[in-house]
Amino acid sequence: MSDSYFSGLGVFLIDTLVSLYLFALMLRFLLQWAEADFYNPISQFLVKLTHPPLRYLRRFIPSVRRIDSASLVLMLAVQILSDYLVFTLQQISASPASLLLVALGQLLELLYNILFYSILISVVLSWVAPRGYNPAMKLLYDLTDPLLAFFRRFLPPMGGIDISPLLALVALQFAKMAIMPLLQQMISALN
Repeated sequence: MSDSYFSGLGVFLIDTLVSLYLFALMLRFLLQWAEADFYNPISQFLVKLTHPPLRYLRRFIPSVRRIDSASLVLMLAVQILSDYLVFTLQQISASPASLLLVALGQLLELLYNILFYSILISVVLSWVAPRGYNPAMKLLYDLTDPLLAFFRRFLPPMGGIDISPLLALVALQFAKMAIMPLLQQMISALN
């Protein structure tokens, strides 16, 4: 068997495991920022999964208001390490600056995906089960409500119709279209 066979398996394992862990870290960060229910079973699972390294990092990296700086540093460090390992397995060389930019781009993409799909799912759930309750739905609403409340200030619900999710989705897509190409250009310039 060739080296590319084993490197492909390694890339798959690293990418899958790191993506799942980063998803948990990002959710924890966002739920903490949104001041979601800490005692929700899903929140407790995320806290227990991500707490060991964060407990150590918080000794050196303080939070800034509602922003958990230790979570941001850990996400960035894990993403950079993952990208370095994947690039090494694929025999691709990358400068530290390009590794940092690639990691930032991937984390922004993850943030975008979580917010975008959370809003979509919450809209669908509000149509299908408007009065239903379960821990996942509660966290979903806790996560999306601060973002939607921002857009409701500009355009409040009219006649029982709330279009703040549409405004939020358009704003998220606009931000993605504005930021990601710039990051790609900066990465290309470094290589």
